[in-house]
Amino acid sequence: MSPVVPAPGNRSAAARQRIIEAALNHVTLVLLVLVLMTFGMLSPRFLTGANLTNLLVQASSTAIVGIGMTFVLLTAGVDLSVGAIMFVAAAVAGKLLLAGMSLPVALAAIVLIGVVYGMVNAFLITRLGMLAFIATLGTLYLGRGLGLWITQTRAMNLPDGFLALGASRWLGVPLPLWVFGAVLVSAHVTLTRTPYGRQLYAVGHQAAAARKAGLNTRRLRASVYVISGLCAALGGILSLAQLGAVSPSFGTYREFGAIAAAVLGGTSLFGGRGAVFPGTVLGAVLIQSIENGLVILNADPYLYPLVSSAIIFVAVLADATRNRWLERLGRRRIYAVPG
Repeated sequence: MSPVVPAPGNRSAAARQRIIEAALNHVTLVLLVLVLMTFGMLSPRFLTGANLTNLLVQASSTAIVGIGMTFVLLTAGVDLSVGAIMFVAAAVAGKLLLAGMSLPVALAAIVLIGVVYGMVNAFLITRLGMLAFIATLGTLYLGRGLGLWITQTRAMNLPDGFLALGASRWLGVPLPLWVFGAVLVSAHVTLTRTPYGRQLYAVGHQAAAARKAGLNTRRLRASVYVISGLCAALGGILSLAQLGAVSPSFGTYREFGAIAAAVLGGTSLFGGRGAVFPGTVLGAVLIQSIENGLVILNADPYLYPLVSSAIIFVAVLADATRNRWLERLGRRRIYAVPG
């Protein structure tokens, strides 16, 4: 088969296309640099080492939940229940701690609840055939109701031992960043270096073809919801360790932050394309940078939901634009083959 080469006279157009493609693929990095420069000029406190470290610690929880969401989105699914998982797990852990249970038992309970909750989502979607959006929307409300029932809508202050987790350091690096790094490396290696990772991309790209190729698509789709539940539980632990209390609003809207982080990082809502590094990580850091900058500037707190909704809107718009442009660029690469 003859190699496909650009038609004569189209080199400048091809170069322009490559620039546009590169810009679309790195739009999150460009936005992050612009945000850092803008807040850095508005406040000298923003770009200090202490604040940047604090920013990364704060972003670690959203990034971990976003990593789990990336696995789900790669299979063309969605998990709207991650915030509810965080709330239920935190409520149960708070009750256990206040009842005199040890910290390791409470942490184990959080992780177990995350995995079980993910298995419930997987059962509803892959066994009962429910749409992921509907199934996880239902478990979102189920989780919020369970959490409010367990806490009796009252805030629970956790023992100092839990706060110590968020403030602890190892080799001078905050413990949340070690946890985040371990999750990130595990997820990145899984997606890029294992047959399981390649199979997830195949399922998201074209499920019917993956099924004909012999892949167990049902089991693969089920596994990502368990991973998402586990990541939500780990993200909940880090968030809880920083707050030190379980409030009735704990975990609220975290599902949207996780989706926004993944999509801002280049993960497609239609499945088959995306990466946790640098993609989702950059998306989470970008979101946290904006929130951190607004806090330093003492912006009106009522602006925060507006900014968050604007970020989600930009994420979805960027994903749609990227898909449309890359599809057009792909068609333009089909040139006549010289005889």
